[in-house]
Amino acid sequence: MTDFALEVRDLVKVYKGRGGRPVRAVDGMSFAVRRGSIFGLLGPNGAGKTTLLKTLTTLLEPTSGSAWIDGYDVARQPIEVRRSIALVLQETAIELFLSVRDNLLTYARFRGLRGAEAQRRSEEVMERFHLTEFAGRKAQDLSGGTRRRVQVAKVFLADTPVVFLDEFSTGMDPHLKRAVMESLRAEAAGGRTIILTTQVLHEAEELCDDILIMNRGREVARGDLHSLKLLSAGMYEIAVTFEQLPAAIEAEVAALEPLRALFNQNTVEMTVRAEETRVLEIVTVLAKKGRALHVEVSGPSLEDVFLQLTGEPGTAESGEEER
Repeated sequence: MTDFALEVRDLVKVYKGRGGRPVRAVDGMSFAVRRGSIFGLLGPNGAGKTTLLKTLTTLLEPTSGSAWIDGYDVARQPIEVRRSIALVLQETAIELFLSVRDNLLTYARFRGLRGAEAQRRSEEVMERFHLTEFAGRKAQDLSGGTRRRVQVAKVFLADTPVVFLDEFSTGMDPHLKRAVMESLRAEAAGGRTIILTTQVLHEAEELCDDILIMNRGREVARGDLHSLKLLSAGMYEIAVTFEQLPAAIEAEVAALEPLRALFNQNTVEMTVRAEETRVLEIVTVLAKKGRALHVEVSGPSLEDVFLQLTGEPGTAESGEEER
């Protein structure tokens, strides 16, 4: 057994595009993911993330190249791969005519759990995901967000070594999301490998030990959070909170030519690329516009890195990718 739960080598997936023109949705990807880590796969819409996940989880056949999950070849040993993974894609896979409890029990039995053990685990995950009150309701009668919670809850029924989560937090309130993130950390600490995509970049910033950013089917950056932030050297985030937001502050901020700016109630947040002395000058200029209650200067966020590398807004995606 190797140190890697996932290994990908020169993986290519080609579709026929409009007019029969080939589209390389995944274009020669190569990487490996260590066991017991939380690995983040990020990229804008159309980057190829969903195609890559579907290829790695045997839902699509690769055009060329190889990949292994827990030592099993994705193309040649699909049954063994499926036994080794738990999967949550953006499409909500759920039995609409079964109750929440029966959805979980059915999945537990599919994973080899029986009798009292299946019951016990189902009750535990319903409690963890705040689903107990919906236990007897059919899935078709639930909101989209609640259905999503049922799907993610299934992952915690099985003891598969590898988990794929595509936008796991969709439909979750902040308290539940925080609890799930803690559970994912605990699973990884116990040796389970978590591979996730998320459009909420601060989730990746908090969760991931290792991050790969891809665009147009290719890798554009890879590393831990600290390594990625070094790619944006000379970039700073500035936040100034005023007693009252000054008049015409938006025009004043625009004149400073920030990479991005956000006005949140009485707080101005902006990202700039500048020398450190220039950053101090910008802070001084802003603080003179009104009574400043709080000033904060920090290095770049993962969102800044993402924006710089892909030229996209700071959320990785807002729905299912075309490919």
